[in-house]
Amino acid sequence: MSGHSHWHSIKYQKSIADQKRGKVFSKISREISVSARDRGGNPETNPALRLAIEKAKKVNMPKENIERAIKRGTGELEGAKLESILFEAYGPGGIALIIEGITDNKNRTFAEIKQILTQNNGKLVDEGSVKWLFERKGCITVDLKSEGEDLVNKEGLELKAIEAGAQDLYWHNNLLDIYTRPEELEKVKKNLEEKKIQVETISLDWVAKEEIETDEKTKEVCEKLFEALDENDAVQEIYSNLKT
Repeated sequence: MSGHSHWHSIKYQKSIADQKRGKVFSKISREISVSARDRGGNPETNPALRLAIEKAKKVNMPKENIERAIKRGTGELEGAKLESILFEAYGPGGIALIIEGITDNKNRTFAEIKQILTQNNGKLVDEGSVKWLFERKGCITVDLKSEGEDLVNKEGLELKAIEAGAQDLYWHNNLLDIYTRPEELEKVKKNLEEKKIQVETISLDWVAKEEIETDEKTKEVCEKLFEALDENDAVQEIYSNLKT
């Protein structure tokens, strides 16, 4: 089974604290705008935009916020010039990191990420240095507790996920990550929904080919680094090969 590489912070939970809500909405708005700019403002023909909108709905972002973000992306509304960024790094204990983001100032964001890493026993590395340790996969997360009576056990949910086309499965507590080939993400999601399985999140992730085992102290330091990175406005996603 593949490892759980995606650092799931509180930003994708429905009950976001008020002080976090503005930051979460801002990050998802950027993702929507960039997706709309790159492939158009119609979610029916733009899978990346459709994923971003689903993410926005999961955190109860108002419809008007979503519409404004799309219009900024398509140029109907004025907005900052945004660009996607990807940084590769090593963290505490030698863990490998991929940091995805969206920024209106690449040089400023580069300096900020470098500083955060330096302050938390990490360092940026050249492009391609760690990406080879990961694979690009679709990821659908399902909460066992939200399923019906016929799916009260893990085995039952796993069987239905495999029948829906899952390539790989990974449990963390009561959450099941269902991995797919990137091009089959939408198809597997639809199959799951037809089986009355409630999807919590859906995304394209960088999944570690192998995980690194560390002691609890190192894990705590890594968690501190992840939290510091997530606080940065430009950082959208954080992936690592840390075994949790």
